[in-house]
Amino acid sequence: MTRRPLLIAIDGPAGAGKSATARELAVRLGLPYLDTGAMYRAVALLARRAGLGPELDGEGRRAVVGFAERLGVGFRGDPRAQRVILDGEDVTEALRAPEVSQMASVVSAIPEVRREMVRRQRELAARSGGVVEGRDIGTVVFPDATLKVFLTAEPEMRARRRFDELARRGVAASWEDVLEEQRERDRRDSTRPDSPMRPAEGAVIVDTSRLSLSEVVEAVVALLPGPPRTP
Repeated sequence: MTRRPLLIAIDGPAGAGKSATARELAVRLGLPYLDTGAMYRAVALLARRAGLGPELDGEGRRAVVGFAERLGVGFRGDPRAQRVILDGEDVTEALRAPEVSQMASVVSAIPEVRREMVRRQRELAARSGGVVEGRDIGTVVFPDATLKVFLTAEPEMRARRRFDELARRGVAASWEDVLEEQRERDRRDSTRPDSPMRPAEGAVIVDTSRLSLSEVVEAVVALLPGPPRTP
């Protein structure tokens, strides 16, 4: 019998530490890393470049679905410093802009976009498994993953992490705006009719509010079946 590749699904709200944890796990375990959020952000970036905003009409929605269906996105480099390539352009930094983050939450709520992204994500992880992070990985994309983890943290802590990230990148933003944007994004992600964000059945919930990155990684590794894995 062929053994299924190891697949770790990490879900959770923005600012819970999904990306950093997934990258470190991928390096620790020698697995591919797939940032599904970057795929939605890439669609959002195309939408913003086309002049579309969060309030989409019918024509705007159809345009966004078209961007998703034609999306030419790829990933390069080590998981800790992975670059996102969109139609030959390195857009890694551009994807983290606040307006793109806001738009990503909007486009990810469109069912046709989600179905296309899920199809692509399953294809990418089918052969070699990996560490996959997002907001519906354990519930929709890979409900039969080897391990399902839902990372969470106190809202103020998550907003503080986002605020500090923007400051490190030299992006001017007020604390109040970052907190409000996060609350609105949480609301959209958790109440959308198609694939709302929630812990998957059988997922282990890990609160990262007062844990360091290394402690979160160790907590997840300890949940894996069999002996602890090393690089």
